[in-house]
Amino acid sequence: METILIMPCLDMKEGRVVKGVHFVDLRDAGDPVEHAVFYEKEGADELAMLDIAATLENRKTRLEWIKNVSSAIHIPLTVGGGISSLKDIELILSAGAQKISMNSAAVKQPELIREASNTFGRERITIAIDVRRNSAMPSGFEVVIAGGTQPVGKDAVLWAKQCEELGAGTLLPTSIDGDGTQEGYDLDLLKAISSAVSLPVVASGGAGKLEHFYEAVVRGGAKILLAASVFHFRKIKIQEVKDYLRRKGLKVKERESV
Repeated sequence: METILIMPCLDMKEGRVVKGVHFVDLRDAGDPVEHAVFYEKEGADELAMLDIAATLENRKTRLEWIKNVSSAIHIPLTVGGGISSLKDIELILSAGAQKISMNSAAVKQPELIREASNTFGRERITIAIDVRRNSAMPSGFEVVIAGGTQPVGKDAVLWAKQCEELGAGTLLPTSIDGDGTQEGYDLDLLKAISSAVSLPVVASGGAGKLEHFYEAVVRGGAKILLAASVFHFRKIKIQEVKDYLRRKGLKVKERESV
């Protein structure tokens, strides 16, 4: 039985953690360093930090944000936002991240995935796939880039398979339809992607109660459970998730408090 990991996500804008619904109507959710330290103490296995405005503002991820957060924690940190070259990846890893997450640039330059994997190692390369339902696509899911604003006419499942072939180490599909709703992960999306690839798939977009985390694993095939709203606003504690999954027969990572 594989160990299921819990990954809180810090969506960043102007130096603060923010959270919205369907990628819009953002509200302030606190200080990133305070959240990061809190989540590590709570038992988070990994942490994601996504500079959600970087691509839209045509700039790179703020390296000082990465340094501030990475220096305060010991768990692995995945950073995304505005990454479009090997140099960008090098700078982010040098700032303290263990992994990077690409989305828009990977869609526009698929060979960048292969180059990044060959240069830095597959295990460091996560490809984020933002998705909307679209019945015109073979799988019913379409890839969207630029912070959820630009559909690209690419089928999400076919793109996931291509990412694996190019050397991605992890896939992070997010349902824009479910983002921030707390109504549950898009299990159809998760299952479609997890059954098409052999890579670890991160569940993202819509967690609202304990059952949603369990369903993402047993029905969606996810290996990593990402959530933001329920953790940021203290609706659910990370240890509650782990205890619940353990009671349901799943294996979760044991961590001592930091």
